[in-house]
Amino acid sequence: MRHRTTARGRLSPTPSRVPQAETMSAQRTSRAGPCRRVLLACVLLVAGVTHASPSDEALELLMEDFWEAQVRASPLAATLWGENRYRDRIDDLSPEALAAQVARLDRAIAALGEIDPHNLSPANREHYEAFEWMLTHERRNLDFGTRFFTITSLGGWHTRFADLIRATPYSSERDYRDLLARLAGFGPYARQNVDLLRMGMESGYTQPCASLQGYGRSITGYVSDTPEASVFARPFAAMPDSVPAPVREELRGEALRVIDEVVNPAYQAFADFYAESYEPGCRTSVGLSSLPGGREAYDHALRYYTSLDTDAPTIHALGRQEVARIRAEMEAVMDEVDFEGEFAEFLAFLRSDPQFYASDAETYLRHVAWIGKTIEARLPQFFSRLPSNPYGISVIPRQIAPMTATAFYQPGAADGTRAGQYFVNLYDLSSRPLYELPALGLHESVPGHHLQISLQGENEDLPDWRRFYYFHAFGEGWGLYAEFLGEEMGIYRTPYERFGRLIYDMWRAARLVVDTGMHAMGWTRQEAIDFMLANTGLTPANVVAEVDRYITYPGQATAYKHGELKIRELRQRAEAALGERFDLREFHIALLTGGSLPLKVLDNRMQRWIDAQDGP
Repeated sequence: MRHRTTARGRLSPTPSRVPQAETMSAQRTSRAGPCRRVLLACVLLVAGVTHASPSDEALELLMEDFWEAQVRASPLAATLWGENRYRDRIDDLSPEALAAQVARLDRAIAALGEIDPHNLSPANREHYEAFEWMLTHERRNLDFGTRFFTITSLGGWHTRFADLIRATPYSSERDYRDLLARLAGFGPYARQNVDLLRMGMESGYTQPCASLQGYGRSITGYVSDTPEASVFARPFAAMPDSVPAPVREELRGEALRVIDEVVNPAYQAFADFYAESYEPGCRTSVGLSSLPGGREAYDHALRYYTSLDTDAPTIHALGRQEVARIRAEMEAVMDEVDFEGEFAEFLAFLRSDPQFYASDAETYLRHVAWIGKTIEARLPQFFSRLPSNPYGISVIPRQIAPMTATAFYQPGAADGTRAGQYFVNLYDLSSRPLYELPALGLHESVPGHHLQISLQGENEDLPDWRRFYYFHAFGEGWGLYAEFLGEEMGIYRTPYERFGRLIYDMWRAARLVVDTGMHAMGWTRQEAIDFMLANTGLTPANVVAEVDRYITYPGQATAYKHGELKIRELRQRAEAALGERFDLREFHIALLTGGSLPLKVLDNRMQRWIDAQDGP
């Protein structure tokens, strides 16, 4: 599974590669009133304690200044995070903007090097370690041609822009005028994105032809026959009464003009460029290692997404080890249901028997909703704190449904103005078995992505960048751990649903094998497809979509297993150390409220928590 914002951790000017953020200044002013601050100062003075060391103050100021600059440079992403100051702006993706991003990272890295982490408070030491990791790895991202991969088999900048417009709440005249300004700026933004793709072509960094079959439809699907039929006209179709009627008519008319003169032509120009230039010039090789400097780029991608100092051979071996372990568990379920036949025959049975599939969209969505309500009712038994922001269930837009994942999660706004959304794919229901839905819901909604991301965003004790930045191994590892937790929660009602969880577990293990196989070991696309079909139990349509995802999004799929294994290791360590004093509800909250972290930093954090529980 994935987030809709496919690479939310990245700081590149591309919308898919920016971190989630909100301003530090806004956070701090909401934290405590003047009386509380004065009282705290008095207590500290009486006790002879200073509020913070110079190193603490320097770090906090550095993090605040860097993140504020990053938010200003990424207004599209800022809106998604709930930052409303820049809703009339659009990102600048020019070479000058990229140079400014590089300079901003270099300055922050140099400034951080002047701070001695040994002089920091324990909390700030953790922030320092995470901040150092983020800065150095984000800076390294900009050295590779993969920065030109602004489209993948899952979508691209053009689909994310439409998603943002759809997800943003509008309630005032100012909101609609800001939207108009943003739509009016879409033309230059689209041209800059095309320029990035063209630069990729010139440097030898294009996506593979085989993995982008039919991709042009994801672009032309946003070119409407009339302005009124455009997805970008929908916010103006039913404006609230808070906007006066004459103003509504004015705004609606201006929106239709901008769509007709700016938005539709920009999407059409991108479609023409893709069909006439990019698609004919796409690469025929599969692995990233086949490109100039590609092996170095892939090695960095593995370190970036796993947050570990690891390499392709190590990951490949881990994947094969996990595949063997999970296969044994799958065969035990086969015995439980008294299936007579080979493993491949059981997979064929699951892929083809009508009892496992919904006959229509309504039935499928009813199953999704029922499972969600069942999970929600059991959360208090496993978590001592729950987020305040709710989530909803939505359908993946038709423009991208044929080529995208089975489901994804789109975070809500941390201020509660927009709920999170669990998107499900209704395209080709014959490839979407019902026995996978419990694991899917656990991963994408609660206690998976929605619970984790919402608790992190709502924690005002964290610096703003910590509230919104996404370390892939932590976030995706938590989602996979949530699927495992579903066993203890009693969510899997039948052996087939438990087998569905094992299919998903095997899927993430197989990713380690095929991702490294294709990008570092010379595997072909068909070899990867064959390996997935033989081991995972996923339907053929899902296997093809997944393999194309790994090809066009190198390394990201390796994050899941590494994060899950680390979280399970930490839990086992805590259980062994604390015995009867181990509280699973508090373990989960200690892990989640600390926010997303690199796995080594997470290990240190949770060891401190274990030591604190084990103390006098």
